[in-house]
Amino acid sequence: MSGNASLSAKYGRTLVTGVLAVTVLFLLVPVVVTFVASFARSWTGPLPSGFVTLEHWRYVLGFQQVSDAANYSLNLDAVIRAFPNVGAMVRASPLFASLVLALGGVAVNLVAGVPIAYAVARYEFPGREWVNAFAVLPLAPGIVLGVAFLRAYPDLAATNLGLVVGYSLLKAPYMVMAVQSSFESMDLRQMEESARSLGASWPRTFLTVVVPNARTGIVSGSIICWTLAAAEFNFSYVVVSGGNRPLSLFLKANISNSSFLTTAAAVSAFFLLVAGITGLLQVVGTRGFSART
Repeated sequence: MSGNASLSAKYGRTLVTGVLAVTVLFLLVPVVVTFVASFARSWTGPLPSGFVTLEHWRYVLGFQQVSDAANYSLNLDAVIRAFPNVGAMVRASPLFASLVLALGGVAVNLVAGVPIAYAVARYEFPGREWVNAFAVLPLAPGIVLGVAFLRAYPDLAATNLGLVVGYSLLKAPYMVMAVQSSFESMDLRQMEESARSLGASWPRTFLTVVVPNARTGIVSGSIICWTLAAAEFNFSYVVVSGGNRPLSLFLKANISNSSFLTTAAAVSAFFLLVAGITGLLQVVGTRGFSART
């Protein structure tokens, strides 16, 4: 026993560190290779070649008209002449559209999911178990919800509003579960009684005391909901008939019809977007909530 204990003490930490390092490296290598390849002109051999070009990124971000005008070079005059159209191209970008639509779904989830999580964690009422069960279970798979939307709300389903509503319904359970876990870790009754005894109204207590103390769950739920909504494919594929394509459909089109390098740029842009939004939400969660009254 003492020999096993000494071996564990001597090599255990090194072994665990090594396994962790290999796992992280295994996960990071495809991401790094894809990102580097997005700046290559071609990839015909074992490694990409022809660095550095922004052609694939211009196409992904919706700036191909600017690129065409400048012949894929840093021709400042051509870029300036094309500048009035940049706003329209950004609005038409699948990345921008996915960002806005997914954030819209998160906003709906915050407005609806946080009160539901609070009610289930704070109060005992008839049917509480049923509310809790329905709140944390997806209403339907994306493709089923998409077909139902098309049949029930044909004029709404194919619009941006329809996408926002669909995303919020599909991802609501993640928000409710994350926020509910935060509420259940708090003594809500004592917290509310203390605030009310100091003269705070119930709305003020909820918004300035209860919600800020649940920021960990709110931020976690927002990150999960946004990431999953931005990458939602099944629902988007069923309901989108024209106009701006969400990122999931744009990625499908690139994978099916475009070169790997263009797809690499699209995937890399989405990865950077997810990392940026995640960091922003973390900052908001750390600094943006305040319990000041």
